[in-house]
Amino acid sequence: MARSSRPRKRQRGSIDVLPSGALRVRVFAGRDPLTGRRNSLTEIIDPGPRAADLAERARTRLLNQVDERRNPKTNATLDQLLDKHLDLIDVEGTTLRTYRGYVDTHIRPLVGSIKVGAFDADLLDSFYAELRRCRAHCDRRRYVEHRTSRAHECDDRCRRHVCKPLGDATIRQIHFILSGAFKRALRWRWVSVNPMTQAQPPAAPKPNPRPPSATEAAAILNEAWKDPDWGTLVWLAMTTGARRGELCALRWRHVNLDNGVLEISSSVAQDSSRTWEKATKTHQQRRIALDPDTVTVLQEHKLRRSSEAKTLGLDLAEDAYVFALDPGNRTHLLPDSVSQRYGKLVARLDIDTHLHNLRHYSATELIAAGVDVRTVAGRLGHGGGGTTTLRVYSAWVSESDQRASHSLFARLPTRPEPTTRTELAKTQPQAPYEKVAASLRADILDGALKPGEPLPTLTEIASSAGVSVGTAHRATTLLRDWGLVEPGTARRPAVVSSDPKS
Repeated sequence: MARSSRPRKRQRGSIDVLPSGALRVRVFAGRDPLTGRRNSLTEIIDPGPRAADLAERARTRLLNQVDERRNPKTNATLDQLLDKHLDLIDVEGTTLRTYRGYVDTHIRPLVGSIKVGAFDADLLDSFYAELRRCRAHCDRRRYVEHRTSRAHECDDRCRRHVCKPLGDATIRQIHFILSGAFKRALRWRWVSVNPMTQAQPPAAPKPNPRPPSATEAAAILNEAWKDPDWGTLVWLAMTTGARRGELCALRWRHVNLDNGVLEISSSVAQDSSRTWEKATKTHQQRRIALDPDTVTVLQEHKLRRSSEAKTLGLDLAEDAYVFALDPGNRTHLLPDSVSQRYGKLVARLDIDTHLHNLRHYSATELIAAGVDVRTVAGRLGHGGGGTTTLRVYSAWVSESDQRASHSLFARLPTRPEPTTRTELAKTQPQAPYEKVAASLRADILDGALKPGEPLPTLTEIASSAGVSVGTAHRATTLLRDWGLVEPGTARRPAVVSSDPKS
């Protein structure tokens, strides 16, 4: 086949002969929406006797992709896609900060420079495998993890790096970030297919709440009560199961001490040093009934804070925060500071727990007390009508169900003794020998066979009932078990009772 170095133009697209003899098929596919540059679909055909025919077919296929809008519109990288996705995503500020952290730490360093059109299942599987290998994404070379990046003298805190896998929950978060980004890319036609539909993220880890035990909870409260204001916050966290941000945002106008009701409608969010009030995690208000002890604790707390404010010539307004450091209660506590203080408290007690476990403590105690899951979900602010609560606390629900079944069993009347097959044969005979024995029993009870009279011979019984001698023998044995004929091995046992109760 004669070849020319000049491109052979077609009605649309071109087929060029490369110096190697291969054919390059190129079709114009519009301009890149990011860069404004020409975007072309290209395919290389190896040299051979059918190269021209294969090149023409490739050109037709690429043109069809363009006509049907199945071609990628851009050569953008994943970094560029994530930048636009994170700018457009509608989530809370704290959630966005978490997403950006995952992107900058785990996604950009590994696959950020790859073009979005190059992603496929194989690449994603390799990416997830690397996340499971080492969370630091080391290059497998040995090195020391220093305690600081500044000049220092190494001590026991500078240790040899040991690879640790990224947690399944974090990998699932990364998967959902990429899924959202590629859904946008598919809608913008940056890619022709969504590769995330072929990816296999790790299974969701099973919830494993670890609330403090009753002994640990008592020790935590005793230590917290050394500062009554701090003790009030820890008490309220235990009894209501409120989140730390919800406790920080709580104002006195949300507390109805007369009716014993607490209203939770907002939460304090924190992003480093910046804080702001936002809606609750599930964007719903809820009202929590307070027990008498909690009402008393809050009354004492309000009286104490009011007295401190009056000492400085201030009034405790209804809009003031329930928990605050300033005398006028105008400045809420910082959620991170609350967690840090609680962490120091339990560290002094040598208890391995954290603040969020007080929420688990409240839930598990309610379930153990027999409160239904839907009510517990309402107090905790879980969405889904109790689905989340049931998933997280299924073990406690199961244990509570077992206790309920034992309590019910204790109140039931004594059940009758189980009926044996031998007794059932008197009134519900099934086997042939049972039917023969039941017929003879009826004769005894009716007086046709009187006490002291011998039973018919086995041959007579077998002939009369139309059964074998062996079946007749089993029938007489059953009569002995019923106590109707004399025991022993006599061929013609005598009738010993005609008592209808036998």
